[in-house]
Amino acid sequence: MRTIGQHRDEIAALVAPVLSARRRSGLEARTVDDLATDAGAGRGHRELGRAVVAPVPLPPFDNSQMDGFAVRTADAGTRVHVVAPIPAGVVPPPLDPGTAAPIMTGARIPDGADAVFPVESTEPGGFPAALALTSVAVPGDLTAGTFVRGTGTDLARGGELAPAGARVTPALLGTLASAGVVSVDVVRRLRVLVVSTGSELRGAGEATIGDANGIALRAALAEVGAETRSIRLADDDEAFVAALDAAVGDWADLVITTGGISAGAYEVVRQALGPLGLAVTPVAMQPGGPQASGTIALAGRSVPVVSFPGNPVSALVSFEVFLRPLLALDAGLPDDRPVAVLPAADAANSPAGKHQVRRGRVEDGRVRFVGGPSSHLLAHYAAATHLVHVPVGTAEVAPGDPLTVWSLR
Repeated sequence: MRTIGQHRDEIAALVAPVLSARRRSGLEARTVDDLATDAGAGRGHRELGRAVVAPVPLPPFDNSQMDGFAVRTADAGTRVHVVAPIPAGVVPPPLDPGTAAPIMTGARIPDGADAVFPVESTEPGGFPAALALTSVAVPGDLTAGTFVRGTGTDLARGGELAPAGARVTPALLGTLASAGVVSVDVVRRLRVLVVSTGSELRGAGEATIGDANGIALRAALAEVGAETRSIRLADDDEAFVAALDAAVGDWADLVITTGGISAGAYEVVRQALGPLGLAVTPVAMQPGGPQASGTIALAGRSVPVVSFPGNPVSALVSFEVFLRPLLALDAGLPDDRPVAVLPAADAANSPAGKHQVRRGRVEDGRVRFVGGPSSHLLAHYAAATHLVHVPVGTAEVAPGDPLTVWSLR
């Protein structure tokens, strides 16, 4: 029987090649607008697949840092004639000597002007009143470049906006938009096929149960940035591999199955994929003792398969312990499940030879168990806010004993 650490290392080694291969060749073009919409919390970070260079300098033209008057510093210390104002978004005519143009923040500096002085320096002290001025005094100490944002002072044309591998952040998306970049190549998301097994998922009438595993795992995978598809397969060994082949196709990077790996008579995953290389390995964990994994030839290529037990709490706990830490790190979410050590509020029993993962809530700085340890208590899991770890070698938990907890939300 493996320890949790041994099986986690096995899964990490199994999944690592598909994660690295996706960064090398799994690129997709996405518009900047779509990436902004896709940047919601909990979806992980996107990464640039290729470096992006600036097609224009940033800023693309000299523009005003202030609401004020664009002038020539050669006219400093004199009174000059006020000409037509310059709002943002227009190309102004050149500024003649002996004149000043009212200019708004961000508006283009006219040819001939080399400085801006703020409207607060005038007698009205602000716009729109200062638009009525027919002449204005240019400060005598004004120097070239005052309150002017120069062309390319943020980034020159052809300069690297971001290297390959850079995270797509709000600031980067804003920079891309300001440079007129419409689309970029990003590393595509991990593609995971979730396979729920059991004829009871496809039965009729009272024989049918809902596919809790498929829905819950797809939601959990989405939280760490994966794209998912799901299928439900009956306990039919002969049809299983063909259906899995068709579902994997050229799409899936990783397959997760639930159910069908225990010691029963109708364990379709073990019976169908065992001869193809799936290794069933018990792990000293409760729930989630039965585990399996391996690289299987599917759809003409080698695909990693990770198999969890079929009870819904077992499947979710297995994902949390073995896969989520890897995928969260890959998605740029290293602090996905904050860890704390808190005193127990309740007494509990645990099998001494196994690492027990209980569900709990933290109240007044203490962790209280929610429901029992059984692997079918999904409603209790939904009510919990933490996973509570009772380590190997602990047969009894007493109130006040320190326990490691992972925050679920």
